[in-house]
Amino acid sequence: MIASLSAFHFERPLWLLALIPAALLWLIERRDADPMLQWRGVIDPALLPHLIVGDDRRARIRPGDWLLLAWLVAAIAVAGPAWQREPSPFAQAKPPVAIVLKVTPSMLSEDLAPTRLDRARQKLADILAAREGAATALIAYSGSAHLVLPATADSAVVLDLAKALSPQIMPKEGDDLAGALALAGRALAGGADGGSILVMADTVSPEAVAALTGTKRTAATLLALLPADTDAGALSEAARAIGARLVPTTVDQEDVTAVIRRLDSRDAAASVAGDGSHWREAGYWLAPLLALLALAWFRRGWVIA
Repeated sequence: MIASLSAFHFERPLWLLALIPAALLWLIERRDADPMLQWRGVIDPALLPHLIVGDDRRARIRPGDWLLLAWLVAAIAVAGPAWQREPSPFAQAKPPVAIVLKVTPSMLSEDLAPTRLDRARQKLADILAAREGAATALIAYSGSAHLVLPATADSAVVLDLAKALSPQIMPKEGDDLAGALALAGRALAGGADGGSILVMADTVSPEAVAALTGTKRTAATLLALLPADTDAGALSEAARAIGARLVPTTVDQEDVTAVIRRLDSRDAAASVAGDGSHWREAGYWLAPLLALLALAWFRRGWVIA
């Protein structure tokens, strides 16, 4: 109880300033409605109470008093009284992700059956299924980087476009991972929700690693599309250059689970707008009281004599 009282505050305290004109109007109305005030300047104060007729029959509570009380309740309700926190409706939303997929001739190698590129699509399908409803952008790169699809919650469209990618349609051969990461960052920034980056690649050239120097990012993951017995030294260097976690491809779902855990981690969610909880406003509880006060205006003789 003490903790709740210490946390009590108004979310919009400036609305309480509306009580100032309410109090002024109430004082003016009380003064104008006082019949004794009109005669105090011309009748002896000792005789005035005995000469005023009907003043004892006046209502103790006047319409102006009810209006002031209703104004007070309404101002407090709109100001947003709060003293408890509750989970944000956006707290459980999965952070968005930008998929950076390498589409080069090396991705057609069949050491990961059927090919490295097909295995990447299979892993992508599993990741999208586990993160259903999360916004996903798709970037394809080889010698140049291209935004295939802006962030969307339609995972079926993301997967369909990923299946349509092939090295033959890429305009330039090479390894522009730095450009792809920059494009992924812009795709996430455009949504104003932050998020993380998932790179799906088999190799990174020494020139590409050198180009990554100074481009460290948070909440990045690199899925190595290589057989378990293949040296992933270049990918490890690239992961260190961008501050990413390297996840090796496995024949089971272990790699998918690790990637999903990384994408849904607190690090990835930290840049999402809003936090995990917010103050619960209690002003709506005053609405029934305000309605009861409004009923007084239907009382016969209050507004129209």
